[in-house]
Amino acid sequence: MSDLKPIINPYSGEKIAEVPFADKELLKKSLDLAVVGFEKMKIMPSYQRSSILEKMAEYINKNSEEISKTLSREAGKPIKLARGETDRCIFTLKTASEEAKRIGGEVLPLDIHPTSSGRTGITKRFPIGVILGITPFNFPLNLVAHKVAPAIASGNSIMIKPASATPLSALYLAKAAEYAGIPEGGLQVIPSSSDNMEVLLKDERVKMLTFTGSADVGWKLKADVPRKKTALELGGNGMVIVDSCYNLDYLVSRCIMGAFGYAGQVCISLQRILIKENLMDEFLSRFLNRIPTEALIGDPLDEKALLSSMITEKEAIRVEEWVNEAVSQGASILTGGKREGSVYYPTVLTNVDENMKVCRDEIFAPVVTVEPYKDLDSAIEKVNKSRYGLQTGIFTTDLNTAFSAFEKIESGGIMINDVPTFRVDPMPYGGVKESGFGREGVKYAIEEMTEMRLMVLHK
Repeated sequence: MSDLKPIINPYSGEKIAEVPFADKELLKKSLDLAVVGFEKMKIMPSYQRSSILEKMAEYINKNSEEISKTLSREAGKPIKLARGETDRCIFTLKTASEEAKRIGGEVLPLDIHPTSSGRTGITKRFPIGVILGITPFNFPLNLVAHKVAPAIASGNSIMIKPASATPLSALYLAKAAEYAGIPEGGLQVIPSSSDNMEVLLKDERVKMLTFTGSADVGWKLKADVPRKKTALELGGNGMVIVDSCYNLDYLVSRCIMGAFGYAGQVCISLQRILIKENLMDEFLSRFLNRIPTEALIGDPLDEKALLSSMITEKEAIRVEEWVNEAVSQGASILTGGKREGSVYYPTVLTNVDENMKVCRDEIFAPVVTVEPYKDLDSAIEKVNKSRYGLQTGIFTTDLNTAFSAFEKIESGGIMINDVPTFRVDPMPYGGVKESGFGREGVKYAIEEMTEMRLMVLHK
């Protein structure tokens, strides 16, 4: 029914656990349980759903250090960032606890025409059923919570297939739900191979797929389930436009965090810096001086570590190949360009072309390009040429420029005076173009996971 799979610390290569991975037969049984669980969840009053989420947050909080260290070891995430993710998970669950009480509707006056005289409309949102969530390795706790929390808040049952490399963090959410008294089948975290997902995707009892991961995989999954409700939170090649800036040190510090935090393995990581020509030299001087040194790169459990390894050596090798290819095509390395096993060092490239992989595709690594531009319209044109559109940042001291960028830039989110990497969990989060569709952020995910129905009263 299941095979034991080793979970490996990507930095040390140490086996930290063995986890049973479900086969297709076990997945079918789990789906049967989820269907029964939905029948219980959909009739549960909102105060009970709210209480479950509050108690889940309580469990995560009580076990936060243990969870953070597990997350750090399985994902290679520096412990300070791991603790931050655990805190965000608690916040996500508490936010969902509140939103569970606020799923409302509207009263619509329909007597707006003689033929509808005496009629009033009432709308209400209803849970849609069993939801399948497929989650990535890079935020193996909080991105799972972003699917689990709104599903529970809205009265659905949900099955989570966590990333094969990082299932341990997600399993803590299952423990939290059990602690909170969720009905059996309301939440199941089921490690399994991607190949086995077909048995769930093709089953009509699964009403929705919510996927976070790469664009290639996400769009293929969408094509496989054309009639199923789908939300895709995919990748990007996040850009920031630097038009003008009051505080260059703040700009540099945000760009350092955006480009190199968690070794760039973030969907909204800063990958391309487009900077006005007159600011280029001063920015680069300060930026290169702030790049994390080798002393700050190491074991993710080291309190001093700002960066650690990538998720696998294979990924680090891919990044090395992309950078070397860019150099062969004319790019220049200002710093970095070095790999040691699964560690790829922070790298800054200039003299790049938008057709290079390091610009065109999502590199998902601690690599950033810096490109000068002459006028704002040309910079916005570069942003909009990308096939991605998740989030974009723009630094400007002019309010008209900010609103103009908001109108013109084709991205799901525009961060004014910040990098595209900014996210606070309640905000609507998602992209356009190949970055997907649908929105996360608990309130908005609840809308995705429910369907509106209308009742018309005729007096």
